[in-house]
Amino acid sequence: MKKNILLLHTHDTGRCIQPYGYAVETPHLAAFARQGALFRQAFDCGPTCSPARAALLTGQVPHECGMLGLAHRGFGLNDPGKHLANYLRGNGYRTVLAGIQHETNDKPATLGYEENIQAPADQTIADPGRRFMARDSAHAERVCDILRQTQDRPFFISLGLFSTHRPFPAEPDADIDANYLRAPLPILDNDDCRRDWAAFCTMARHVDRCFGQVLTTLAEQGLADDTLVIVTTDHGPAFPWMKCNLNDAGCGIMLMLRMPGMPAGVVSNALVSHMDVYPTLCEWIGLPRPQHELRGRSLMPLLCGEDRELHDDLFAEINFHAARDVQRTVRSKRYRYVRRYDGYERVVLPNIDDGLNKRFLRHEADLGARPRIPEEQLFDLYYDPLTCHSVVGEASYAAVLADMRQRLQAWMVATKDPLLAGPVKAPVGSRLNRQDDLEPQNGNWEQPEQ
Repeated sequence: MKKNILLLHTHDTGRCIQPYGYAVETPHLAAFARQGALFRQAFDCGPTCSPARAALLTGQVPHECGMLGLAHRGFGLNDPGKHLANYLRGNGYRTVLAGIQHETNDKPATLGYEENIQAPADQTIADPGRRFMARDSAHAERVCDILRQTQDRPFFISLGLFSTHRPFPAEPDADIDANYLRAPLPILDNDDCRRDWAAFCTMARHVDRCFGQVLTTLAEQGLADDTLVIVTTDHGPAFPWMKCNLNDAGCGIMLMLRMPGMPAGVVSNALVSHMDVYPTLCEWIGLPRPQHELRGRSLMPLLCGEDRELHDDLFAEINFHAARDVQRTVRSKRYRYVRRYDGYERVVLPNIDDGLNKRFLRHEADLGARPRIPEEQLFDLYYDPLTCHSVVGEASYAAVLADMRQRLQAWMVATKDPLLAGPVKAPVGSRLNRQDDLEPQNGNWEQPEQ
């Protein structure tokens, strides 16, 4: 049989969909989860767009594959040949991109995509959020058209939706009443934040419709039994203390896979990483791993229903988003350790996307004056899942702190983290906000070091 691969991915969704227990209407994804495997403790390698996607699609951590910041701001892979699309194309796959990718600014062909489907924006739609949703629909429809074609070789199709990225729709769907919603913690529960969350839910519902349309077409064309389907996102939602934060709300991701011949209804609590996807695909297809080292491990035992752990710990990083914010983290089953490596002592406002939640905190609680997180933090997730209280300095955690420090240092050495040689530098020509900017669109640029 042909071993096709369909990658369905979103922007800024985290785990905030129905299969993970959230009151967000995504019935197609709920049904999909029951048909395959759902990973409840899946994490990205960096809670920012390009680094997270680069790790997923190269199998290497962001600083190792070169993606220290955002592709559209001047960052890039050190070797696009490592990209999954290049690997699959070199092994006889038809490689198709429809919609969003964030691993290169304007050259998807260098990543290995033979076909690049980009629908024009409908400028008759005044609301920017609705305009992006319409483009998502167009890209989903184009993927359905491809699935209806005769397939003369196996395919790798990447369908990337802009949703649930900001800007959200100006108004939520008419039947979504913000008065009766509760946004997940750590989002504040007030009128502004509920309206913001209602708009997120509108976009998430649209994601479900788009993916549901594609999954239905896959089945109707008799391709479901020959296709491994992956559903994921890059990082947490674009709310304060989520996206661009090294906590579970920022690094936690939805990850669901449906693999032909594997049991349905698998729910795993094992720690897994975006980087585990690449070696999983290699094993399923029956191809040798690429020449570059893959940092992840195959999910195949978990997909077969085995109750076991793949990793003792997982790592993630931030270097640059809109602005500089250099941090590293290691997470085990029970603990999360976070280390910050720059001296800026206030919240980095341009790394928080604009929205009602941020505006409320800026104007009502002086968010811009809030002190930064300490340079070193340790959280006991069994007692503190929201990572509110660092136990650094508590004698009973001294041994744990030493162990987590050692784990992080060993990982930095093994992956040749540039931090070991001094401050991380942005490439010449990159565009970075100053850390004291208010919004990413302000354009008060930091000058990259030569």
